[in-house]
Amino acid sequence: MTTAQTVPQDQDRTARLMDGAGLARRISERTALQAAELTRRTGTAPCLATVLVGEDPASVTYVRMKQNRCAKAGITSRHVELPASTTTEELVTTLTALSVDPEVSGILLQHPVPHHIDERAAFEAIAPGKDVDGVTMHSFAAMGFGLPGFVSCTPGGIMRLLAEYDVDLTGKHAVVVGRSAILGKPAGLLLLGQNATVTYCHSRTEDLPSIVRQADVLVAAVGKAEFIRGEDIKPGAVVLDAGYSGNVGDVHFESAAARASLITPVPGGVGPMTIAVLLEQTVWAAGAHAGLDPADLG
Repeated sequence: MTTAQTVPQDQDRTARLMDGAGLARRISERTALQAAELTRRTGTAPCLATVLVGEDPASVTYVRMKQNRCAKAGITSRHVELPASTTTEELVTTLTALSVDPEVSGILLQHPVPHHIDERAAFEAIAPGKDVDGVTMHSFAAMGFGLPGFVSCTPGGIMRLLAEYDVDLTGKHAVVVGRSAILGKPAGLLLLGQNATVTYCHSRTEDLPSIVRQADVLVAAVGKAEFIRGEDIKPGAVVLDAGYSGNVGDVHFESAAARASLITPVPGGVGPMTIAVLLEQTVWAAGAHAGLDPADLG
């Protein structure tokens, strides 16, 4: 695996890297096979519609990356660019139109949107059956109740990594540092669904280090570079870093890797999993629209 980081050698412990890039590649390869089978059966390739409001450089890059991954997986892309001056009402109209378009399998609204837009209202304009990014209240409720539905992609990717590395969550104390509606909160719900005991924290939590030190499983999703230091990692903990600021995450990698048993690198950990889950769920959505179960696609 190519990564900007290496695991430091420690006389007591060396953390094992959780190879998100490798797992994402395997998921994407299977997704491509499913997309090809779906296309063969229906005569129509799955289609992901991406909506970008404004010209934020990072968002433009992310959307382009997702379009490239779609092409490799046999998924058609439909890209909608809207000016930064777009109103909430105009964005809702666009998303509603995509929701009823039979040629669109899934919808991704690139976030964050400009500050003057009501992001929640925009998300709720996405039909639940096309919410392949897992951002609507319908998807949030499904995650909370353990019902069928689309998971938020980054938390979903985190759960797949934990399963890939045989991390038994039953009875473990999972600490989630972050409370966003599409990352921190759903991550906690999914961990709870796997019988972990979950504590939510955030940047304003009092004496945060003392809580982090209790974590058997730590999900860092606060959006602050190297906010969590290695000395606050419980020896043997599993650390999943969902942050990204350049080539560093929310956890100080070198010091944390000296204490953790498993850790995700940045880049190459959680990030690739997010896109892999997005593409997988797009194909599942297309299959559902055609009356097919993912298992029917191989």
